[in-house]
Amino acid sequence: MQWQVPHRPGDDAPPPDPERDLDLVEASFVESFGRAGDPTSFLRLANIPFVGVDEAGRRLHLLRVEMESLTDVGAVSPLLGGAGFHYDPLPAPMVSHRRRLAFVYHDGRGLSRLDFAAARRLTDLSASSHFALTPEG
Repeated sequence: MQWQVPHRPGDDAPPPDPERDLDLVEASFVESFGRAGDPTSFLRLANIPFVGVDEAGRRLHLLRVEMESLTDVGAVSPLLGGAGFHYDPLPAPMVSHRRRLAFVYHDGRGLSRLDFAAARRLTDLSASSHFALTPEG
């Protein structure tokens, strides 16, 4: 016997959130991007535009993907009275490992570092990107 719930008008389920579990998607990206045989295609699969426009209307061109690995092995805490700081190395169970990911874009004036979510929010203009070359003279 199969159990079924009848559909009623107005009981439509909300559409799935496209950004659901974005932190897990970002972690998978960081884990796999460095080993990708074709980084360009990997960026396309992750919906990272090579050329995009942000909310302020700036046109951004992707230059580089930066990934940093950080390991916290010590802690600093202020001394009472504010006369200095106390440092302690962390025991192995308290050592933390983190990774940072940034997409470095150029907007014609300077560099902008975007996180994974911000890069995915850009309006993708990659297909229509071109640069005009002018003769030197």
